[in-house]
Amino acid sequence: MRMFLLAFLLALFQLTAPNRVLLAQAPAQQPPAKTPPKTPDTVPAPAAPVSKHYPILVIAHGNEPVWSLRLGMKGPERLDRANYPPIVLDPGETSADDPGKAWTYHAKDEATGADVSVKLFREACSDAAAAEIKYTFRAVVDHAQIGTLNGCGQSMPELFPEFRKKNQLNPDDNPDANDKDKDKDKDKKTVLEPITNFKPPVAIAYLDSVGRVILSRGAIKRTVAASGTEMSLSHDGKKLLYTRSDSKSGPERTIVLYDWDSGRAKDMVHGNVRQAFWSPNDSRVAFLNLQDQKWQVWTFPAGAPEKAAVFYPENVLALHGWAGATTLLATDLLNAYWISEDKPAQTVPLKEIYGETFQVMSSDTLRVHPLNSDLLLISAYYTNAPAGAPVDSMGLNASFFLYEIRAKRRVVLCPLDTWGRSAEWSRDGLQVFFSRLVPPKAFQDTRIFWDGTGSRRYEGASDLTVGQ
Repeated sequence: MRMFLLAFLLALFQLTAPNRVLLAQAPAQQPPAKTPPKTPDTVPAPAAPVSKHYPILVIAHGNEPVWSLRLGMKGPERLDRANYPPIVLDPGETSADDPGKAWTYHAKDEATGADVSVKLFREACSDAAAAEIKYTFRAVVDHAQIGTLNGCGQSMPELFPEFRKKNQLNPDDNPDANDKDKDKDKDKKTVLEPITNFKPPVAIAYLDSVGRVILSRGAIKRTVAASGTEMSLSHDGKKLLYTRSDSKSGPERTIVLYDWDSGRAKDMVHGNVRQAFWSPNDSRVAFLNLQDQKWQVWTFPAGAPEKAAVFYPENVLALHGWAGATTLLATDLLNAYWISEDKPAQTVPLKEIYGETFQVMSSDTLRVHPLNSDLLLISAYYTNAPAGAPVDSMGLNASFFLYEIRAKRRVVLCPLDTWGRSAEWSRDGLQVFFSRLVPPKAFQDTRIFWDGTGSRRYEGASDLTVGQ
C-alpha cells in the first residue's frame, strides 16, 4: 500500500511542476538549421525580338554586265540591263536569312513568269567602276532565265517618287487618303518611267494607202515609185533600196536604188532577186539571188552592183539584214542562220525562238537590235489567236515579240488587241514601227516603245522603215 502511495505522489508532482522544470526534463531543442537558399532553376533569357523590318528603297547595280534593280516598298520592282528593255517585277515574300544582316526578296518576271530572287547582305561593298564609293549592301540577283547578277546596293529614298508622295500626305486632312493610295498601289502593275530620250527619225520610207513608195526627210516627202516592196533605207537617210516587180506573172524583179540628193532612181541588179539590205556602215548591200534552184545570199559593194558575188551558197528562204559588220541573218523554215564571212555559221532552231505560241512562216521578219545583237524583234502569226484579238481574212492574228538569244527569254510586245506586222527598229533602238491592221482592211503605221508603252499613230500606211 505504501509503495502504491509513493508512486502516486511522484506522478502528481511531475504533473504539477512549473513549466521550466518540465522544459528542463525535456530534451533541449536545437534551433532550426538554416537551409541554404534554393538555387532557382536556370530560366532562359527571353529571346531577342526578331525584326520583321527589311531594307526598302534600295538601288542595286553591277557591272559585267551592266544592270540595276529598284527595290521599293514592297520588294523588287524593276530590273534594268544595258541595251535591253526594262523587266517589270511582281514582288513576293521577303525573308530574313540572318536578322539585321541578310535578306532574300522573291519576285516574278511579269512578262515571262520566271522566278527572281534578290539577296541583300548588310556589308561593305565596292564597285570596280566607282571604287571610291562604299556601298551599304552587297546584292545578288538570280533570274531563272538570265542568270546571276552580282553588285552593290544603297538606300536611296530620293529616287522613289511614290515614297516621297506618301510621306507628304497628311492623314489628318483625309483619314481615308492613305487607304485609297494603298489600294491604288495594289492595282498598279508597272513601275516604268516615261521614255523621253528617244530620237524621232529624220528620214523614213513607207508605202502609202495606194501602195506608192514614199521617202520622207523632215517636212519634205517624195513619191519615189508607183509601187515597190522590201525597202531598206541607208543610215544617213539619203539612199533607198527597194524591190520592183517586173512581171505580173513571172518572178523577174529588180533591186532599185533611189538617191535623195539627185532625185534619181537606178536599177542595181535584175533577175530573180529580192530583199536587199544596207550593211551597218552603208558600204555594202546584201540580197537574195535564186541560183540553181536555191535562194543564195549575195553581196556587192555599194555603187558597184556589177561586182555582186555569192556570200552564202546554201539555200535559205528569207534574208533579215546584217547582224554585224561581217554577219548576216537568214532563215529557212527550220532554223535561223548567222552567216559570217570570217567564221562558221551559227544555227538556232526556229522552234526554240518561236516556242509553241507562234507559227513559222517564210513571210516572217527577224530584226536585230541596232545596239545589241543578242536581242531580236520578230514578226510572226500566233498559232492560236488570243481571245478577242483581231484577225485577218485568213483568221490569223499577226503579232511581234522580243527574243533574247542567250537567255531564251520571249516577250510579246504587240498589244493583244492589235493586229501588227512588219515590225522594224528605230536607229536608237528605243522605238518599234509596225503596220497595224485597221478595220475593215486598211493599214496604218504605228510606233510603240520597246517597253510596250507610248503607242501612237505614225505617218504612212504600211511597211515603214527608218533611216537617220
